[in-house]
Amino acid sequence: MANHSRQIKLGSVAIGGGAPVSVQSMTKTLTKDVAATVAQISELQDAGCDIVRVAVPDMESATAIGEIKSRVSIPIVSDIHFDYRLALEALRQGVDGMRINPGNIGARKKIRAVVDAARERVVPIRIGVNSGSLEKDILQKYGSPSAEALAESAFRHARILEEFEFRDIKISVKSTDVMTMIEAYRIISGKVDYPLHLGVTEAGTLKMGTIKSSVGIGTLLADGIGDTIRVSLTGDPVEEVRVGVDILRSLGMRKNGVEVISCPGCGRLEIDLMKLVEDVERRVMNIHVSKPIKVAILGCVVNGPGEASEADFGIVGGRGKGMLYKRGKLLKSLKEEELVDALVDEITKETSAA
Repeated sequence: MANHSRQIKLGSVAIGGGAPVSVQSMTKTLTKDVAATVAQISELQDAGCDIVRVAVPDMESATAIGEIKSRVSIPIVSDIHFDYRLALEALRQGVDGMRINPGNIGARKKIRAVVDAARERVVPIRIGVNSGSLEKDILQKYGSPSAEALAESAFRHARILEEFEFRDIKISVKSTDVMTMIEAYRIISGKVDYPLHLGVTEAGTLKMGTIKSSVGIGTLLADGIGDTIRVSLTGDPVEEVRVGVDILRSLGMRKNGVEVISCPGCGRLEIDLMKLVEDVERRVMNIHVSKPIKVAILGCVVNGPGEASEADFGIVGGRGKGMLYKRGKLLKSLKEEELVDALVDEITKETSAA
């Protein structure tokens, strides 16, 4: 079941209409602190982020967007609630996209002012519905922030924009409950062709948030639903991007970068596998390659050689030493403490020659 969505563009990034699924995150700095915000955006982009959202709680933050835009190359989305003047200023500052629910910004003339300015600048608007901020009448109707309630809220906001003949829209219907989130997106997908921004809101810390986001986002993407994603984690937003990129890689939707696979370990283990894997992941994290490279790290000789032969590079360890493979060919046998350096050297040689 594929979601055949229309396409919109945020700066240079296409969303929907068959474009690759993009990864988004949100800065956790004060937007008016331009230097800190630019630094964090650069970190996010290096980790694989395609689009970054910034909070705009006040006019000082809105007016900072122009300076931020001048220092980064990634599309910027403004996150605005209630005050239409902040939206207008963000648009004047050159923001690439906007998250604002039109039903929350007051009189029709205020909504029209925002819509007209967004249309003039060809800036898409994301309708972002969350289970924690549904309208009171919708909550009263359904009794809880159900999937149907989330969908109805999204449709309500979309109709407001449609009344002004504005359809450069994407929609999100996020819930803290994974099954509610999945069902809400399925309802939306079956009734509109707007691109969908997937996410489990307030997913939690790195461990639990990764699990909930992987299940929710991954289930929908596997069904062909969703055009852009954000993993919401408590902590460093760079981790959000890494998890998001890994979700796409696991589904074959992002075919670049270094993927590390490793065995779980067992009683045959005669090498410090955990340290080996952690060292490799840390060292290859920021190696940028335009094609996928798979690295297999195995702890014994039972499955090791076979698994290593299926990877681009492989390490098979045992008794304080290990063998380094490249596409099934044994390159060398090394001491345990030499393995990571040798592996990274081989990957770097290949990426430098590409």
